[in-house]
Amino acid sequence: VLGLTAVVLSGLVFALGVFDGRPVTQMAVTAVSLVVAAVPESLPAVVTLALALGARRMAGSRAIPRRLHAVETLGSVTVIASDKTGTLTEGRMAVQHAVVPGRDRYAVTGTGYAPDGEVRHRGEPVSAPDELRALARAGLLCNDAMLTPPTGERPEWTAIGDPLEAALVTFAARCGLDPETTREAWPRVAEAPFDQDLRRMTTVHRRCDGRYLVVCKGAPENLLAPPLMDAGAEELAELTDAAHRLAAEGLRVLAVASAVVDTLPDPARPTGLRPLGLVAVGDPLRTAAPGIAAGFEQAGIRLVLITGDHPATAAAIGGRLGLWRDGDPLANGDDGDPGGAHPDTRVYARTQPEQKLDIIAGLQDRGHVVAMTGDGVNDAPALRRADIGVAMGGGTEVARQAADLVLVDDDLTTVATAIGEGRRIYDNIRRFLRYALAGGVAEIAVMLLGPLVGLPVPLLPAQILWINLLTHGVPGVALGAEPAEPGTLRRRPRSPQESVLGGGLGRDVLVTGALIAAATLGAGVWAAAADRPWQSVVFVVLGLAQLGVALAVRATRAPGSREHNRALPVAVAISAVLQVAGVLLPPLRELLGTSPLSALDLLACAAIGVLPGLVLRLTRRSGTADGTDGPRAGTQDPARPAAGRAG
Repeated sequence: VLGLTAVVLSGLVFALGVFDGRPVTQMAVTAVSLVVAAVPESLPAVVTLALALGARRMAGSRAIPRRLHAVETLGSVTVIASDKTGTLTEGRMAVQHAVVPGRDRYAVTGTGYAPDGEVRHRGEPVSAPDELRALARAGLLCNDAMLTPPTGERPEWTAIGDPLEAALVTFAARCGLDPETTREAWPRVAEAPFDQDLRRMTTVHRRCDGRYLVVCKGAPENLLAPPLMDAGAEELAELTDAAHRLAAEGLRVLAVASAVVDTLPDPARPTGLRPLGLVAVGDPLRTAAPGIAAGFEQAGIRLVLITGDHPATAAAIGGRLGLWRDGDPLANGDDGDPGGAHPDTRVYARTQPEQKLDIIAGLQDRGHVVAMTGDGVNDAPALRRADIGVAMGGGTEVARQAADLVLVDDDLTTVATAIGEGRRIYDNIRRFLRYALAGGVAEIAVMLLGPLVGLPVPLLPAQILWINLLTHGVPGVALGAEPAEPGTLRRRPRSPQESVLGGGLGRDVLVTGALIAAATLGAGVWAAAADRPWQSVVFVVLGLAQLGVALAVRATRAPGSREHNRALPVAVAISAVLQVAGVLLPPLRELLGTSPLSALDLLACAAIGVLPGLVLRLTRRSGTADGTDGPRAGTQDPARPAAGRAG
């Protein structure tokens, strides 16, 4: 569009010049030069530099962009779909409560994966009873995780394998069992790995008497039901109610059952199981997690929790994060397609990995730009489908390869930093466009209107190209390195449907170009009336006025901030010196076709040249309270869905 507009207007300049009797060759060269000046050909360099600097700054904040375009796209994210474990939580699971049939709840103390801890019953420390030890032993046997003791490099106990299973190993140790000895005494002879659909895992172990122990662990609603269970309805109902109460406390609940059989069974089809009890695993929220959710809300970004946990557990965690309140919609993956859930849904429970694709597609269909976090192999398709896939640094290689951004520290706070960086880059691209396009508008306006005010040929082709070289070159690139303005993360995201020149930027370009053109033509008319070399005056004023605008549109610094772009004033100063040199140095005067100007003439040109930038700066400070140009997070844009709870 810009190219077509520039060609049409430059063709108009060519036609007017030829009609006025100017040589066809001269006007053709002038028109071509004007096209070159009007189109911001340094835009690719500015964008590439801005993205590269943004990627470098993100890497310093422990967010590694794998694709350069993701740096800018982050600035327009409207929804962040996050998993729970390890992202919003610390990823250090521990069994906090256990329930055995016919007995009260037991509390288990201890943090992390260290075996230190004790069992409490009604607030008093007790030795683990046989029923509890049987529950702990079953959870240890139906398990693939291991624990490694502290070393010189790692001062804490660490888990190898699934964190949930590691918590069961620690639970067994806290109940007085030795994990290695127990596993050696009950060797595994068959297994059915965890099944996403059935939500259970089954293992078979040889007993010392030659019989076999079948152990099954899984989701209570899947396990505590016929035909798996050989137990009374009252006993199963009691355990089911206990599971609901534990889940409502934000704990992840597992049911464990076992059976002793004479012949080796098929682990994929266990039958006749007796319930051993429930274990409730807690994973503490990151200290900053509630603040993260509030920060995203302030930035106009909706945080969505997607988890495989029980709906009651998901609701409790969502409540602690400020995402869910009683009466709010909550999607359950077991009920069907969660992608078609209520538009205000912010908590998705019991979701399968493949259902994440439907959730993302549903959000995108509503006009959202979605960032998706994940760490597993099954998350890769959803990471690919999202506008921005965010992989955890501690996750699988498959997830990292599918993602656009990798969080080295697995901390969602880093995403907020990356989003701020994306918005800064987009602001700088728009800032450059305002500066460069306003200069092109001014040059075309001067060439079109000059003859009407008595300036037959305001600028020669070489002069146009010289101004374009100095203004669109180093100063334009330096604008791409401007720091973020205060309040960048308090603005709502831009609409995906909004043009890069939208949001008032097109109007600002025209106003800025008109100011530059008015100052330039005014200086030329004054010089012609004073019998001064008016073409050289137009040349100097037009260049200096554009450079002044570069300083006027730069980012506003927060009070007390030390972050500023030193390259921009240096680039403007160098370009200003070279612009003035075009009328002072004989070789340049011969090249550009300019005439010498006196010191008084140059002072007058400088005084007139600073006026457009001065007007813009004063208008900008008086028009915005905090110096920022973007809309606030609370504003409403009818062209796109509102962010936050209104969805």
